[in-house]
Amino acid sequence: MSRVGKCIDNGPMESFWGALKCESYYLHKFEEFDELRYAIQQYIRFYNEERYQERLNGLSPLEFRTQAV
Repeated sequence: MSRVGKCIDNGPMESFWGALKCESYYLHKFEEFDELRYAIQQYIRFYNEERYQERLNGLSPLEFRTQAV
């Protein structure tokens, strides 16, 4: 949640939810809530561990963290 007068604080989460909806939610029709929950969990794992990012020199976050250690 944003601090008073600092709306930029919500930017990273808004970006994440936008990516989740575009890359996962809008592409599937979910029949049950448990299917949606599982899809969100899988996307969060993908986003945090496997998704290649330009700002990390083309590495996934997991690969970038491994190199740092």
